[in-house]
Amino acid sequence: MEDPELAAIRASRMNQLQQGGGGSAPNAAGGEEAAAQRAAEEEMRRNLLATVLDTAARERLSRIALVSQDRARQIEAILLRMAQTGQLRGRVTEEQLIDLLEKADDASSKGKPHKTTVVFQRRKGAFDDEDDF
Repeated sequence: MEDPELAAIRASRMNQLQQGGGGSAPNAAGGEEAAAQRAAEEEMRRNLLATVLDTAARERLSRIALVSQDRARQIEAILLRMAQTGQLRGRVTEEQLIDLLEKADDASSKGKPHKTTVVFQRRKGAFDDEDDF
């Protein structure tokens, strides 16, 4: 039960990779070709995300991108990988995107130490302003 648009995008990407999308020439034409290929890949990524995400989830992901571009790219990569491996059954809703964000946050914080809390304890009566030394 695969989306025909998704299948077409996959097929075009496979054709690009098979036609030598791996390397680029060092001359100016190669630079233009590489830039055109990056633009095509970006357009393909946007189209695939538009296919996978519903409207509310796309809006949330765009708001995340305004705050943290790296975080949005990470979530987009996860979504695209899930779509390519067939793990997504339908369009991703905003609630599912929030769950994915929380899971990614939990996974990224496993390797990091827990947040530490600093508590200041003030000794009362030790040094008052009213004391005259």
